[in-house]
Amino acid sequence: MTTRPASRNPFAALAGAARRPYLTAAVFAVTLACGIAQLAHPPLYDAVVRDAARIDAGEWYRLVTGMFFQDGWAFGLVSNLVWLAVFGTLAERVFGRARWLLLYFGCGLFGQVMSYLWLNPVGAGNSMCVVGLLGALAAVVTVASRRYGVVLPLQFRVLAFALPVLAVVDTLVHDNHGLPALLGMALGYLLLPRTVAQSG
Repeated sequence: MTTRPASRNPFAALAGAARRPYLTAAVFAVTLACGIAQLAHPPLYDAVVRDAARIDAGEWYRLVTGMFFQDGWAFGLVSNLVWLAVFGTLAERVFGRARWLLLYFGCGLFGQVMSYLWLNPVGAGNSMCVVGLLGALAAVVTVASRRYGVVLPLQFRVLAFALPVLAVVDTLVHDNHGLPALLGMALGYLLLPRTVAQSG
């Protein structure tokens, strides 16, 4: 297989189709709406936040609502939405919508459960969903040359191979983003696109 350098947009060479990121936009809009509602009515946060004591009391819905509201409030909302827009769009174009849903909500729910059981029993945010997408994209980067014949910039390859190490360190310091990132990378290998675009 001959290899070809990626274009100015490195992931464009890995996108199987020119998909518009409608799913990313929809999740972005729902998360934004939840964030605005939380900022406008702060008591709402207490009703939806991941809280181990309340989950133990039977409020299991908090494992889901915790993926749409933000413990970082305004700053957390803005930063998480920026990362969702960037990595969500890339992942939707590379993996497609069905795989995107599995990666985003599968990794996010896994992160919520592991936080509830072990790492961080109280909190909220969609960042664990986003790092799942990031892990999946890292998996694609690590095989891009041999599987798709696409040579990505060195910095992308270095970051992709560093991600699992950083995720393990993140978990060891008791942060809750490392495990969903590792799951995203594992799922990324299982869900690798079969083909990519044939033009740069």
